[in-house]
Amino acid sequence: MRKKIVAGNWKMNNTLEEGLKLTSEIVNMVNDEVNDDVTVVLAPPFIHLTSVKNSINGAEKIYLSAQNCNEHPSGAYTGEVSAAMLNSIGVGYVILGHSERREYFSETNAELAKKVDAALEHNLTPIFCCGESQAIRENGDFVSFVCSQIKESLFHLSESDFSKVVIAYEPIWAIGTGLTASSEQAQEMHASLRTYIADQYGSEVADNTSILYGGSAKPGNAPELFACPDVDGGLIGGASLKSRDFVDIIKSY
Repeated sequence: MRKKIVAGNWKMNNTLEEGLKLTSEIVNMVNDEVNDDVTVVLAPPFIHLTSVKNSINGAEKIYLSAQNCNEHPSGAYTGEVSAAMLNSIGVGYVILGHSERREYFSETNAELAKKVDAALEHNLTPIFCCGESQAIRENGDFVSFVCSQIKESLFHLSESDFSKVVIAYEPIWAIGTGLTASSEQAQEMHASLRTYIADQYGSEVADNTSILYGGSAKPGNAPELFACPDVDGGLIGGASLKSRDFVDIIKSY
């Protein structure tokens, strides 16, 4: 049975004081209000990771994620953070291939394949992001485009390693634009990705792969999105910066 996961990607937001206040609010609400069958993941900026880890310590439903990692184990890569470093401070997840990383930092599918390998080597669960732009959506090639991202970055993995990966589908045209994919559009893509994974690894692996939706989910639309049979949760951006909104999204299950 695949996990239901709601992850909050804080991006480059919050001072340490603001982040700890937000964490405390989320921890208290989750402990009081959220069912045990939903996994909650928080992805603060790198410099907040240790402090947020200490703040969520003992909250059994909440896990810590980094927003990225470098593909190299160590070396002269100023400003970068390795998977081993993240593992050493108790990080359990890492977001890889977010559309902003692909666009602003020119991350390629080949580079992301190496990052996935590094994460898995150090016992981090990759939340692998994939998705299409508005132009690709409009020309009708969006399914093949997103499938190619998965193929080029993940299909080198063994069945065992692929089973450790979480997929996050993020329609780029619905991030920070106020637009949201309809539940029908989300279900169509998630089902297509699950079928594509089944063709490579078999139906059992595909059926147990969590595929999250990552495009402007809010308390108002999360129940409809999460009701889709192939949507297993969300990678939440802006709404994760407001504790009440984020917890209400989690409670949509």
